[in-house]
Amino acid sequence: MKTLAVIPARLGASRLPRKPLRLLAGLPLVVRVWQRVQSLDIASRCVIATDSDEVADAVRPHGAEVILTSADHPSGTDRVAEVASLPEFHEFEAIVNVQGDEPFVSRDAVRGAVSQVTSGRFPLGTAAARATDAILDEPSVVKVVAADDGRAMYFSRAAIPFLRDAAEAPLRSARVWQHIGVYAYARAALAHWVSLPPHPLERIERLEQLRPLAAGLAMGVALVTETPPVGVDTDEDLRRANADWTAFEERTR
Repeated sequence: MKTLAVIPARLGASRLPRKPLRLLAGLPLVVRVWQRVQSLDIASRCVIATDSDEVADAVRPHGAEVILTSADHPSGTDRVAEVASLPEFHEFEAIVNVQGDEPFVSRDAVRGAVSQVTSGRFPLGTAAARATDAILDEPSVVKVVAADDGRAMYFSRAAIPFLRDAAEAPLRSARVWQHIGVYAYARAALAHWVSLPPHPLERIERLEQLRPLAAGLAMGVALVTETPPVGVDTDEDLRRANADWTAFEERTR
């Protein structure tokens, strides 16, 4: 399948105001994400989707292709779907959504999510990494439980799988998976996802991926071996990202 990568970017983030335009190693954060996705050579085309003329004007001088979208989208997936619906992108059968605050996203995570769809195994794909039990008490970290065939069973901010009996702690520790915020969609599955109304589980957990799961759409989870990448969601995250950027570029060059 021919793959389109879309990076949703909006200025309205509350925890890190004007997030896409905050500087990472001297360039806007969303430009760094676009450069990273381009360097992975997984998608045939990569675009930034935004509702902001300011973001568009900031990224174009760096060579990024940008699509202006509606300001009314409730989620990144809805913004991605608008881009995918445009006639100029109809040739792409698979679409991958890399969030605009993930400059450290790995090749394995993106490739793994996309392969869930392009292999024909699932209409939707994402990725996860094994993590320590410490994340179970962190509601800001999303956990996922998957079936034996790799299909996502549930995503939660809560401690899943829950440990009922301390004797089974080793079993649980092997199944603590941290979700990585990359989504891949077959074209029809993406259209189906955004046609659905928000689900109560999605609203309760504030996790958009629960909407397709509740509707019976299967999402494959690619388990990758690296340490989960750190997104940029706060000022502290941004300071850490700037401190780590040079070493990251050297490792991934």
